[in-house]
Amino acid sequence: MTVFTQIEEEIEYPSSDGEPMAESDITRDYLTYSVEALKLHFQGRSDVYVSANSFVYYEEGNKAAVVAPDIYVVFGVRKRKRDNYKIWKEAGIAPQFVLEITSETTQDVDQETKPETYRTLGIREYFQYDPSGDYLNPILQGLRLVNNQYEPIPANNIAFDTLWLYSEVLGLELHIVSGELRFRNPQTGEFLKTHEEEQQARIAAESALQLLISNLLNSGINLEQVAQMMNLSTSEVQRLIGRDV
Repeated sequence: MTVFTQIEEEIEYPSSDGEPMAESDITRDYLTYSVEALKLHFQGRSDVYVSANSFVYYEEGNKAAVVAPDIYVVFGVRKRKRDNYKIWKEAGIAPQFVLEITSETTQDVDQETKPETYRTLGIREYFQYDPSGDYLNPILQGLRLVNNQYEPIPANNIAFDTLWLYSEVLGLELHIVSGELRFRNPQTGEFLKTHEEEQQARIAAESALQLLISNLLNSGINLEQVAQMMNLSTSEVQRLIGRDV
């Protein structure tokens, strides 16, 4: 028993396979968008872990028992940085949501091997997205675990490259808009953004507000009136236009 424990402790579970990641610009862009947007969406929760392209080990003592989902989300574990994800070290909690960005090199594994592995692990939802439109029709598809078997998630088709599916796990909609993958919050009606996209949106909104305030001031309306109309403090109006008035 002691010998076995020592051997188990000596097993290393690599965080990479030593091979360089060979991804297209398109795949990389959607990986980046998905993981950043989901992290930002769940930033207020300490029990949600979002990761991308990292190893998930599911059998202690067997480093060959591993999968590397493109994007995955785990509920009920502490949010922290990990080199890899070992299910047995996380109270047996497996990811509940997985999204694979399908390509020519991964389509067979994504459609044949991984679904069975994910089903065995009890992953509740498994989505596939084919940005090229060459391998999946429709280009976004989802499976949901029902009685230990995967069943297709109904798609709301608008066109070949415009459709959406609902993720019960995330409480979000996965939309394809003219071929582009986006997550949408049905409660707000807004599409999730990355940090960069949110910053760009804030800058654009602030620029539009600055222009409106300047036009109002130039029309003869005084600072206090503008502040009242905009429901802002006078100091905030001054900050927006970047000068004392």
